[in-house]
Amino acid sequence: MKADPFQRVLFTVYIVVFFLYLLGPLAVMGVSAFNTPQYPQVWPIEGVTLDWFAMLFADQDMMTGLRMSIWIGLLVVAISVPIGLAGAIVMTQIQARVRSAYYLVVVSPVLTPGIIIGISTVVFWRQFTGQTGTRFLYDGVVLTVLGQASFISAYCMLIILARLQRFDRAQEEAALDLGATYPQVFRHILLPFLKPALASAAVLAFLSSFENYNTTTFSILSDKTLTTVLAGRVRQGSTPAISALAVIIVAATILGAIAYEVYKRRADAAAARRQRAALAEEEAELSGTPAPAMG
Repeated sequence: MKADPFQRVLFTVYIVVFFLYLLGPLAVMGVSAFNTPQYPQVWPIEGVTLDWFAMLFADQDMMTGLRMSIWIGLLVVAISVPIGLAGAIVMTQIQARVRSAYYLVVVSPVLTPGIIIGISTVVFWRQFTGQTGTRFLYDGVVLTVLGQASFISAYCMLIILARLQRFDRAQEEAALDLGATYPQVFRHILLPFLKPALASAAVLAFLSSFENYNTTTFSILSDKTLTTVLAGRVRQGSTPAISALAVIIVAATILGAIAYEVYKRRADAAAARRQRAALAEEEAELSGTPAPAMG
């Protein structure tokens, strides 16, 4: 059954509007980052310049905020991924009757507004460090990492749990029957199976930390991150230097996605070759003929 012309036109208009809404702001920033006017401008193009990129790298506050955001993001990954992995494993091990209550508790930080998490993090650690004499922990970076990790670890847990639910427990049982210890099973069987989920959780944790604003604003204290610096600059008026930063971030994201896809395809191809080699070896043993070499 063919769609009538009106439906085709309506669908085409919807697709065009959708992509304009999705990619329009990126296109505006991409063009304005290379245009010469002082204010972000797409048209008319008065000239092509790279001065806004030079101005961006010369901005000390922006560069300090960028380095701080990267450092905090790496620390959040180092905390959130192991916590998410532990939470996912516990989820599959506990009794079914308490699983719902456990799930509600570990996911609740995701449902909590970031402002509440930031304020409560500052209040709690101010009292805790004051009572225990560990005032050196009352630091903007430490508080931001703890505040962000409290809910980003729940995201990591959900990603790892989705992968873990497809794990065949018979592999663990077979390894244990053959004399492997639980740490050996975890390191040699479970972790390799969870590697794609762990990588995805790490990327999500870093990006979630990098772009977080609500929790960071209240927990960073006197330090600065890229989001807090950008928020202050936008209030004063946007400049093409911010567009240049957006171009760099988008380009880095695209390159990272391409690199990950290439790595994933190569890993899948290598796994397929190993599987074919194993099947060929098994068939050769059954037939009594030598297995062909796999290139």
